Amino acid sequence: MIRGLSRAGIGSVSDEQFITLAAKYGFGAVDLEAEALIASHGLEGAKELLEQHQMLIGSIGLNVEWRGSEEQFLEGLKGLAASASAASSLGCKSCCTYILPATDQNPALFMAQTVCRLRIISEVLGAYGIKLGLEFVGPHHLRTAWKNPFIWTVHDTLTLIDAIAQPNVGLLVDAYHCYTTGYTADDIRKQLLPEQIVHVHINDAYDLPVEQLLDNDRLYPGEGVIDLQGFVQSLGDIGYRGVVAQEVITPAISAGSPDDLFQRSKLGFDKVFS
Repeated sequence: MIRGLSRAGIGSVSDEQFITLAAKYGFGAVDLEAEALIASHGLEGAKELLEQHQMLIGSIGLNVEWRGSEEQFLEGLKGLAASASAASSLGCKSCCTYILPATDQNPALFMAQTVCRLRIISEVLGAYGIKLGLEFVGPHHLRTAWKNPFIWTVHDTLTLIDAIAQPNVGLLVDAYHCYTTGYTADDIRKQLLPEQIVHVHINDAYDLPVEQLLDNDRLYPGEGVIDLQGFVQSLGDIGYRGVVAQEVITPAISAGSPDDLFQRSKLGFDKVFS
């Protein structure tokens, strides 16, 4: 597996600093927007920067608002091909989005809309050789944040993926969301295949009842109570060899210089992967 970083947990740094510091501390992938990197460095400059530091782009974010109005969806769709083309030109093969566990919309109609829109999105991404990773969101407080329950488990997300019926759609497996839904390392071994996983996020949780854990208040890997060694081992056992990217969402930016935060991240990964 490839150690990776998202921007969540590493402070405010430029793309060039992000790549340089990630390499310095032993990471092999970063999640960033390929289109922005090319805009600031040019295509050849962006390629050179990544190659110089032996760095991959683990995943880009989805720039289409598929949860909102038809106008929002169509407007976002206009830029998807350019975003996918930029990612593909830099060797990135993944694009990810999250699914909230509740909605104010009629859930049946929202499901039909979700299937239709994500199918269109996956078809565009697929034309550029890019997979779409869907992230279920587990924390309990978000399940009642809107009127109607929606999707928050691996099983439900896989059912959605089956309904989308595109070969380039799979899971984004997040350790925090697995923990808050009771999805264990043994479940990963018994129920998942490596080809079903597009991307992985790693993070940790406070020692609180699982019902009290907040989505935006996480810990760095190795600093909490999640069995991350077991989580990573189970992914390895089923044959997953892709990126495992840190995503530490917190209410405020963590204290410390960029070097401090990258070092903290490295120590967490060293502990988990030991």
